[in-house]
Amino acid sequence: MQKDGKFQFQRIPAPLLAWYRTHKRSLPWREDPTPYRVWVSEVMLQQTRVEAVKEYYLRFMDALPTVEELAACEEEKLLKLWEGLGYYSRVRNLQKAARELLVRFDGEFPQTKAELESLSGIGSYTAGAIASIAFGLPVAAVDGNVFRVISRLSEDDTVISDPKYRKYLERELSAVYPETKRDCADFTQSLFELGALICKPQNPDCKNCPLTGICGAYKNGTQTCFPVLPQKKEKRREEVYAFLIETPEGFCIRRRENGVLKGMNEFPSHVAENGETPESVLNGWGMYAFNEVKRKKYTHIFTHIRWDITCVWVQTDVAPFDSYALDEIEEGISLPTAFKQCLSILQ
Repeated sequence: MQKDGKFQFQRIPAPLLAWYRTHKRSLPWREDPTPYRVWVSEVMLQQTRVEAVKEYYLRFMDALPTVEELAACEEEKLLKLWEGLGYYSRVRNLQKAARELLVRFDGEFPQTKAELESLSGIGSYTAGAIASIAFGLPVAAVDGNVFRVISRLSEDDTVISDPKYRKYLERELSAVYPETKRDCADFTQSLFELGALICKPQNPDCKNCPLTGICGAYKNGTQTCFPVLPQKKEKRREEVYAFLIETPEGFCIRRRENGVLKGMNEFPSHVAENGETPESVLNGWGMYAFNEVKRKKYTHIFTHIRWDITCVWVQTDVAPFDSYALDEIEEGISLPTAFKQCLSILQ
């Protein structure tokens, strides 16, 4: 890790802020950056691309424009609003934290990083983003873009998963934040923006970077060496059967009771073991009289697991789970992407 004094963090803000104010993108959460709007956007943007988030963000804010409405929202509506973004624990923690805000802070966001971090689902990064962008406080928010930018500038070969490295960057960046609230907010976002538009993971656009004059990686041609990532673990593979069980009333839906996506709706599924077949799984659910219409195979990747899914469409008069009309499923029932893909078999 670069030690204090080896890289001059204080040389970053001035050229970066000037660049940001000329080149920043127009994004919906940058309009009226209240703590609530910043918070929702930052949670949505975790592990999701900016372009993919825009539509979801606008829909979510239109439906739930306040902390109070988020706290009171029915779960099925909340999950439907989040459908397609994945990592559903994020939205559950959003609602849990909203309820905590009402009870502990009378619905108002606290203005210290420590108090923000005391809320469910809000870690160091999200707390820093809210504190700096919404309140204009000199508090750094270190995400993947910031890790990449700073590790290249300083040619720091610390593995970015090292928690000491995050604390080091938070400390060093916070120390060079500008004096005004507006500049603090812009500085945080300028670091995000530089990583997203210029200092990209692949093929960084160095010729248009405002920080080439202080960038060690640019000087030495080592851009591809940074950041240093942790060694990837091989994903566990599971063979999964997912069933579109069609009855006279519609298609069967049930709530997952354990494992990945616990608590979410699903087309009834089963992780296959010991040579189990779709037929044996259906028999195990008490289904013996059914007509198989079609099968389809696809893969869905989670953070640590790969599902090799066989979707099986069957028709039956009697099923062990509740059935819903197709339009009711599409309009009112949230389904994770892993299962929503099953619907393509109907086309």
